[in-house]
Amino acid sequence: MPNSIIATQDLTVFYGTHCGISNVNLSVEKGEVFGLLGPNGAGKTTIQRVLMDVIRPIKGRATIFGRDCRHEGVAIRKRIGYLPGEFSFYPNMKGSSFINLLASMQAKPVDRTYHQQLYERLDLDPSRKMKEYSRGNKQKIGVMAAFMGKPDLLILDEPTVGLDPLVQKVVLELVREARENGRTVFFSSHNLPEVQAICDRVGIIRRGQLIKTERVETLTKRQFKRLHLTLRRLPPTDAFALEGVTETGRDGQVVMLEIQQGMDKVMEKAVHYGVENIEILPVTLEEIFLAYYDLENNRHDHT
Repeated sequence: MPNSIIATQDLTVFYGTHCGISNVNLSVEKGEVFGLLGPNGAGKTTIQRVLMDVIRPIKGRATIFGRDCRHEGVAIRKRIGYLPGEFSFYPNMKGSSFINLLASMQAKPVDRTYHQQLYERLDLDPSRKMKEYSRGNKQKIGVMAAFMGKPDLLILDEPTVGLDPLVQKVVLELVREARENGRTVFFSSHNLPEVQAICDRVGIIRRGQLIKTERVETLTKRQFKRLHLTLRRLPPTDAFALEGVTETGRDGQVVMLEIQQGMDKVMEKAVHYGVENIEILPVTLEEIFLAYYDLENNRHDHT
C-alpha cells in the first residue's frame, strides 16, 4: 500500500520449537492509530520486536517507511519512538539525566518546551534516582522517552500498564495528539476500552496468528446488534429461533436478542406480539474480541 508506514509479509518467528507468530500479514497506514489486541503470549510483543530488529524472523519480511527492518534498521530507528514492554535503567542515574542522555542521541534537537510539558503532564519528578521510582514512575520515563522527540512513528508495548487512571488518560491524549499531527502510532494492548477509545483500526491476534484486522467502528457496528424488544404479549420461547438470531434472555415484557442477520424477519415476528419499544444497545469491542476468541476456540476444539 502506498501510504503504509509498517508492512509485514508472512512474518514467522519460532522460539525453539514454540511458534511465536505465524504468517503475519499486516499494514499500518500513515497517520493512523493501529491497536494490536490479544492476551499475554499471543504474539503482540514478538511482532514489535521484529519491527525494531531486536529479534529476527525465520520467514517473511517487515518494512517500515518502505525500508527493510533487518537491513536498514539504524536509519529506521532514527524516526521511531519505542516503548518496550520491559526495560531497564541505570539505578543510580537521575530521571532527568537519563532523559537528557536519550535526548542527546536524537537525530534532531528535542523541543525543550515540549520536553518540560511532558514532565508536567505526566506528573513526573525527574530529580529522583531511577532506583527510587515506583513501577508507575518508571513507566512514565519510558513514555516520555518515546514521545519527547516527536517521532514519525510510535511503537508502544502496553503503554498505560502500571499507570494510575489520570496518567493513563494523559498517555491516550498524547497518542491522539500524535495522530492529529500526522504521525503514526502502532501499539499493543489487552485493555479493550482504551483501544476502542483511540484506535482507527485494530488487529486481533490469537496464538501467534492475526485472525482479524478491521476498523473499530466496523467491528462494533457490523458484527452483531443487541436488541431489546418490549412486547405487549410475550411470544413463545422459540418465536425468534431464526438463522443469525439468538435470544439471550427475558425480563418481564422485554425480550433480549443478539442479531447477526435477519433484522427484517425479527421485526416481522415481533409485530405479531405488539411492539411497545425497541432499544438497540451498543456492542463493545471487548464483546467482539471475546466472540472471536470463542469462535476460534470452538474451531480449535473440533480440529
